[in-house]
Amino acid sequence: MTHDHDLVLRPTREQIAAALNPPAGRNGGDLVVETLAGLGATTVFGLPGQHALGMFDALRRSDLRYIGLRVENNAGFAADAYGRITGEAAPLLLSTGPGALTSLAALQEAAAASAPVLAISSQIPTAGLGGGRHGYLHELPDQAASFRGVVKSVHTVRAQSQIPSAIEAAWKSALTAPHGPVWVEIPQDVLLAGTSIPVVTGGDAFPEELVPRPELTAVAAHLLSHAERPAIIAGGGVVRADASKKLLQLAETLQAPVVTTPGGKGAFPWEHPLSLQSWIEDRHTTDFLEDADVLLVVGSGLGELSSNYHTFRPHGRVVQIEADLGKLESNHPALGIHADARLALQALLETVSERQDESAPGRVREVLAKVAARIAAQDLTLEQEVLASVRRALPAGSPSFWDMTILAYWAWSAFDAKGPNRMHSAQGAGGLGYGFPAALGAAAADPTRPVLAVSGDGGALYSIAELATARQYGLDVTWLIVDDGGYGILREYMNDAFGEATATELTRPDYVALAESFGVPGVRTTPETLEADLAKALSEPGPSVVVLPAVLRMFAPTHLGSE
Repeated sequence: MTHDHDLVLRPTREQIAAALNPPAGRNGGDLVVETLAGLGATTVFGLPGQHALGMFDALRRSDLRYIGLRVENNAGFAADAYGRITGEAAPLLLSTGPGALTSLAALQEAAAASAPVLAISSQIPTAGLGGGRHGYLHELPDQAASFRGVVKSVHTVRAQSQIPSAIEAAWKSALTAPHGPVWVEIPQDVLLAGTSIPVVTGGDAFPEELVPRPELTAVAAHLLSHAERPAIIAGGGVVRADASKKLLQLAETLQAPVVTTPGGKGAFPWEHPLSLQSWIEDRHTTDFLEDADVLLVVGSGLGELSSNYHTFRPHGRVVQIEADLGKLESNHPALGIHADARLALQALLETVSERQDESAPGRVREVLAKVAARIAAQDLTLEQEVLASVRRALPAGSPSFWDMTILAYWAWSAFDAKGPNRMHSAQGAGGLGYGFPAALGAAAADPTRPVLAVSGDGGALYSIAELATARQYGLDVTWLIVDDGGYGILREYMNDAFGEATATELTRPDYVALAESFGVPGVRTTPETLEADLAKALSEPGPSVVVLPAVLRMFAPTHLGSE
């Protein structure tokens, strides 16, 4: 009996002839770029360095589009966003030592957000591997050790014949649920040496499907079908798995209210009668979810932000669908289903019974009214108007990328993403500098629509050099910088905790003049003119900067026991 996986395609005569007579002038770097092209990659991000020059030299002999950023961490953020938008593993080419290590914060964000990034770095020459102190430039005793706690998998190459298989294995790892960043490292001499290995003409690295166990989905379906007050928390796993339509169908079948986490923004229609929107950092929402007799958690580990800072205490039965085994039941006992969200939701749709509950929409409206009243009592009109202006100015189909800034903290709860995979932030790892370089990666992924980046002035200074990248490649990104003269959220935290803030105030440049020095048009706006200025910038091709001098405040938290 012959199985499909036993079948081997026989090469044609032309393929055999080409393999026996590979073109001259190729090196190990050509095997890298040929493998990437064979796997379907079209765009790579990165920054050249001495040990990695073999890869970068090979780029000029390939059809791959290269987008070079000015800082490795920013290149990582751009690759992260490209992976989120396309669902493909975004190649990130780096050099040894300092270049590689500078990407770590970006790879941590990609890991936290399950963004597929294929990082390929050079290494010191093969003779220096093994931990000895040989004194090579950029030498680390064990470079891969710096990445093992961050990425999904590490692949070290020691010979040219290993390159295609190592990259294919890494590609498959990055795209197997949960998606994430992976690390491949190749010594300098392996990249530079000429090669007689045939041209890599194809790749077969289809990710494995993470299928739910049927006995578990049967129990989950029974619990949900017979629940009196079911509710659903939808996390980033729903977005990454492209499972939003299945979530909507299940929620309507069960008449179960849905709240989305910051990572799950857009996974459920904002104005739907069953939508609790994203007010997961609100005690009224937390109380509602705690009261559910069966709570379905899809694609979320119920971490700090998704559990109202670990104050969430469910009273009923929890069913958790999660592709990351480490997150399954890590915070709450549950019927844990280790599976891709799309496949698990499909299994539930095939087995649940339809529920009738005419009270569900009314209970949702009651919660949202309580949330609105709480916010209205805090004199936060400026913040709400600024966020509303951003929403009106941004075309409904355009993605937005938010740095760790007060307006982003508002957006996690109060911004309508207008659909899945359209609002992204650095809330996974929480590092500064994400918004603008990530937006550049998204613009490279889909040049048909403008992209919005939102930063505070503190975060903007992390990635200001990428204005040169935006100009060089003509990327259609509008960058909104909310300039409050410091690290605004930290200022608030310190004032609340200690009565005054330390180390939060910043001397900052004239951002409009600075943008214009890069050849990028800039405008200084006000809360009253923000919508018009932002809409105008988004409607014009190429990069632009809009600066809003404003001190915004956060709404009061509800997890500290004061309410």
